[in-house]
Amino acid sequence: MLAAPMRSQSLVGDATSHGAKLLAGGEYGGQGGFFFQPTVLADVPLSARAMNEEPFGPLALLSRFGTDDEAIAEANRLPFGLAAYCFTENGRRQNILGDAIEAGMIAINNVRLSYPDSPFGGVKESGHGSEDGPEGIAAHLITKAVHIS
Repeated sequence: MLAAPMRSQSLVGDATSHGAKLLAGGEYGGQGGFFFQPTVLADVPLSARAMNEEPFGPLALLSRFGTDDEAIAEANRLPFGLAAYCFTENGRRQNILGDAIEAGMIAINNVRLSYPDSPFGGVKESGHGSEDGPEGIAAHLITKAVHIS
């Protein structure tokens, strides 16, 4: 498997070769080649690898949808579900998206997913269980049984 920056560059190259528009980033920055610029791609077709793999890099893929159902179907299409971001002014749509999207963390009208008092984790193939928050506190404890006679 390629290192994250090299993998990100490979995904961007593949997406643009399939017709995606590079809006920002897409290149290496400083840090001796270990920093890949935050990258925004628009109109990325489903044939691009970035639309079918979990990138684990600073890639934002923008897609247009005609209906909420189309957007939800695309969000839930893959076996991954770490995080999702939604932006809408419609309060009813916020509730629908929050309920229907299969992700361990969903940010609606903000970009922050992780708070110290909330669980961090995914669903499907993007993680099992949660870390941090009350649900994940057991991962930070040492459970011990001492039996004395």
